[in-house]
Amino acid sequence: MWTLTELEREIDDIRARINTHRRELREYFVNRADEIDLATICACAQEPLLFVGPPGTAKSDLVVKFVESLGLGQDDYFEYMLTKFTEPSEILGPIDIDLLKQGRFVRRTKGKLPEARVAFLDEIFKSNSAILNTLLTIVNERKYYQDGEPVPVALRMLFAATNDIPEQSELDALADRFVLKIETRPVKDTHFTELVDAGIMNEVYRATEQKPWARGTASFDDFLKLKRYMDLTFGAQGDGRADREQWFPTGVFAEFRRVVRTLETEDKVLISDRKLVKLYKVIRTRAFLFHGGAVQTPDLGLLAYAGNRRHELPAVAEKVRALLGLGAN
Repeated sequence: MWTLTELEREIDDIRARINTHRRELREYFVNRADEIDLATICACAQEPLLFVGPPGTAKSDLVVKFVESLGLGQDDYFEYMLTKFTEPSEILGPIDIDLLKQGRFVRRTKGKLPEARVAFLDEIFKSNSAILNTLLTIVNERKYYQDGEPVPVALRMLFAATNDIPEQSELDALADRFVLKIETRPVKDTHFTELVDAGIMNEVYRATEQKPWARGTASFDDFLKLKRYMDLTFGAQGDGRADREQWFPTGVFAEFRRVVRTLETEDKVLISDRKLVKLYKVIRTRAFLFHGGAVQTPDLGLLAYAGNRRHELPAVAEKVRALLGLGAN
């Protein structure tokens, strides 16, 4: 694994490549800059991202192009649409019958979620309790169970989508793991012509098997290295206070606290202790990725995506931008 000294020599180049990569990817979508930026930030922080919106709003297309742009192979990516009838074998792999005859409960995981480095799970909240419990373990602990023993998964980037976020208590734990949630809205009303033009070109690319977004500007390792660098710098001085004092100026940290408290008290948006720490992490990651320094007020704009329920998302986005004086996107 890379050391801090090794990473310091190339981190500026890594940042530059990833930022170029996200700007290039925007060329193949209409009005999806926020989604692409969030996907990039979450990929760097290795935190899951949830897209919330109706079908046909480029959610899966965005993830597929993101994966292809990093040069990942077919076995590195797992995509699945979940339903209440989805069985664990569809996600984790079928049981090995030969080993089962020997009394062992082992799954054959090739091509399934445990071996994928990037995954996209569509309609994630429509899955049943068995799948939900499995996903909780994978998302939170990055492991699954083989023959009763915990086994690490290869997963580093997780994206999911849903038409809605059901208000059922048994789904709260999984929903809370998605620190950031972005509402994907149709763009045809505001970008009719651009959407048709871009859509036609996408059809051409698909028919001719072209992937011009796969330029190789940034690699999967670039994202892993940036995550490793952030992990090492978080703990470089031995405690969280030192990190905060160096990278989160007092005034900006006060704004962070004010916005979180306002969302909780005025808008009744629940921000758990775990989520608060994760928000700190993704905000720090955005600051480093976008401008290489301490957190600034625009970095706090990520709080616009801290809503939990579908109906909260637009209200929270508007409230946060107003509180921070960032204006509407």
